[in-house]
Amino acid sequence: MQTKNTERLQQEESATFDRAMIDYIQRGAATGLYEIRGLGAKRKVPHFDDLVFLGASLSRYPLEGYREKCHTKTVLGTRFASKPIELAIPITIAGMSFGSLSANVKEALGRAATELGTSTTTGDGGMTQEERRSSRTLVYQCLPSRYGFNPDDLRKADAIEVVVGQGAKPGGGGMLLGMKINERVAKMRVLPQGVDQRSASRHPDWTGPDDLVIKINELRELTDWEKPIYVKFGATRVAYDVKLAVHAGADVVVIDGMQGGTAATQTTFIEHVGIPTLAAIRQAVSALEELDMRGKVQLIVSGGIRTGADVAKALALGADAVSIGQGMLFALGCNHGHYWQDGAFHSALPDYKELGVTPGTCHHCHTGRCPVGVTTQDAELEKRLEPAVGARHVRNYLKTLNMELTTLARACGKQDVHHLEPEDLVALTVEAAAMAQVPLAGTNWIPGRS
Repeated sequence: MQTKNTERLQQEESATFDRAMIDYIQRGAATGLYEIRGLGAKRKVPHFDDLVFLGASLSRYPLEGYREKCHTKTVLGTRFASKPIELAIPITIAGMSFGSLSANVKEALGRAATELGTSTTTGDGGMTQEERRSSRTLVYQCLPSRYGFNPDDLRKADAIEVVVGQGAKPGGGGMLLGMKINERVAKMRVLPQGVDQRSASRHPDWTGPDDLVIKINELRELTDWEKPIYVKFGATRVAYDVKLAVHAGADVVVIDGMQGGTAATQTTFIEHVGIPTLAAIRQAVSALEELDMRGKVQLIVSGGIRTGADVAKALALGADAVSIGQGMLFALGCNHGHYWQDGAFHSALPDYKELGVTPGTCHHCHTGRCPVGVTTQDAELEKRLEPAVGARHVRNYLKTLNMELTTLARACGKQDVHHLEPEDLVALTVEAAAMAQVPLAGTNWIPGRS
């Protein structure tokens, strides 16, 4: 007769070879292929949730939310650009390409950013007319692929972002599978229609920091030194990368942590390359301080930022602004069970079922079969996202984030969100305390400091 302990062991999963790992091995054995998917890392890593604010009490006085102002104005690109960007809020929309997203989505993002006084970003594949028309402030990306790169469009932009890498895939190039390369996308990218595209992992005309100097100078001359130049990279060797970007002449540095999303890449990249956003911020700030460039070169942080609390914590740790991608997609309806079309709600559940997922678990951005019309180039699916409706949802999301941000800043006694500081934070775990370089809650101990 078996004991209860023996019965339990017979049903117990291995921590190393659990069901997910066994499925991964057997899938690879059956196909000889790695998995490609969209969105970001699903594994749990130290995050902003592991930090809390020390609200004001006797030692500091809070501000009254209904009577005392808390300023959110943010200026980016003050180092060399003759026309820095001035934003009403420190929350920007990250680069997401036309191709990965529909033209309706790009228009919706532009409309929402304009209404809230912030910026949006082109992404790979060039600038669409809808995006430029709807965006008051538009950042034009210069990526390794150079797909859709157009000097005339670059001059129409308000800033340029040189993308060295993304948080979801540092060291790797992008992907756009053939089912999303329709006639318009193919024409803009000068690609054959319906054929899978894999972007380069590095810029074709430079191999290091010295060549980046040349590239930045070329872009400045092309835009008469008016536009701020951003340099964006995935968070890996952050301290070195920040210093090299500053030496190359960047006005703004953008750091994308490993929780950053993507339209399509290998799962092994998403889950196993890069460091968490929380770990990257303080390294970047320390690098700027070592160069005496804090405040002269602005820092934008992205990768897994979802809430106003996340924004406030990023600013407290030293960021000047944040950039959000996945959160915008969810605001548009990504992973929602219904979509709004022709004045009525319609169920998207049958479409999720066809993909083998349910709302909340879908990561099939790469397939072009988005049930709510966000990450698609299918003419019928695209209609499920109406620009006016999408813009309203993103505007409300941005508004909510900003209200939460200012509420927390006032609670800490700050008249400006940019006055938040590390002293306002403590950590709930040893890992978060070490990464963010703030004390463990209830102590004065910062791991790694004597």
